[in-house]
Amino acid sequence: MTATMQSEGLRMARSIETIALAEASPSEKQRTLTAPLVDALWDSGLMQFMNPRVAGGHEPGFAELIETWIEMARQDGSLGWIGIANIPSSSFAAAYLPDAGFEAVFRAHDNRVTMGGQFFPNGMGDKVAGGYKITGAWQFGSGTGHSEYVCAGFLPMDGGQMVMADAVMPLMMVAIVPREQVTFTDGWHVQGLKGTGSYDYELKEVFVPDSHTYPLMTREPRRGGAMYRFGVMPVTGCGHAAWALGVARSAIDDVVELAKSKTRMGEDSSIAHKLTFQRNLAHHEAMWRAAHRLVVDTFTDIEARVKDGEEFTPHLRCEMRMAATYATEASREVVQWAHLAAGTTAIREGNRLERAFRDLYTGTQHAFISEKIYTESGKMLLGLIQDSPAL
Repeated sequence: MTATMQSEGLRMARSIETIALAEASPSEKQRTLTAPLVDALWDSGLMQFMNPRVAGGHEPGFAELIETWIEMARQDGSLGWIGIANIPSSSFAAAYLPDAGFEAVFRAHDNRVTMGGQFFPNGMGDKVAGGYKITGAWQFGSGTGHSEYVCAGFLPMDGGQMVMADAVMPLMMVAIVPREQVTFTDGWHVQGLKGTGSYDYELKEVFVPDSHTYPLMTREPRRGGAMYRFGVMPVTGCGHAAWALGVARSAIDDVVELAKSKTRMGEDSSIAHKLTFQRNLAHHEAMWRAAHRLVVDTFTDIEARVKDGEEFTPHLRCEMRMAATYATEASREVVQWAHLAAGTTAIREGNRLERAFRDLYTGTQHAFISEKIYTESGKMLLGLIQDSPAL
């Protein structure tokens, strides 16, 4: 993608900036995206652009996904989080559900389907004729505040015995459940990412047909092309990296504009004229660019290699997850610097610098980019392990 070209995803994202900025504070107050912003996601095409073509999408590659997610998160952290939650959730279901489930969930609704939820297998599914009876409780169901369907990870049980994927790991599945069958317990009273509607929810012996489930770790799409052969984990990691980079980008841009006009108490000139600000701006801009380049190069290089027939090995997965984790940590440092440099401006509610700080520090608590990713990656680099379910 050259500097003179604009991808379809980036064009869509930029088209909603005005409404995204206007609805950021109302979404925080509502604790879920406002209806006008959800409508804008649909009207722009963003809500389904990651889907397989047969489900109304255009199957973007990693380069387009990264720049689209960065732009959404740059506009607002909660919007960006929805971009890496709702958009992939529906695309995974569209790619991996059995034909009957795809027909019932997507074709029956003209592909206008929004999904959110938690993929971690916090539920148990007892095998019954035609499907599973699922019971469980899930936290942080990203995007469930406005989703018609809710995703729920679960462990299948057959005759009281856990179904195994291999000799070591249990089989993990994802259920796609209509909203009206889900009991929401909310719990979304948080410091940052307030507008994401990431509610807690429960299922109690809810029947889910086989057609509305798929294996969490599958890399065998029933629909769509190369992107869906990477599976849920690498794509989710890419989303976390791009989201963090987008929030950090907004913080750099905003503090630069502020520095040109703001003179702090007791100072003779604007922040922009301080040598320490100039030095730290250059340092953190370089840090952002390095993290961004690492993510783009890692994901697009591996994408090309797999397309050319190379096996998608655990070591390639490890490279992707390390890049995503590093980008998140670098972005956190960038946002911390911008928050401190902005002074009291960054503590006022409604200011994007204030919101970026809260959002970034909330997003970095996610297990997907936790210290465990580094420790498992380190073990693999040392040759102590050959694979890890964490990666």
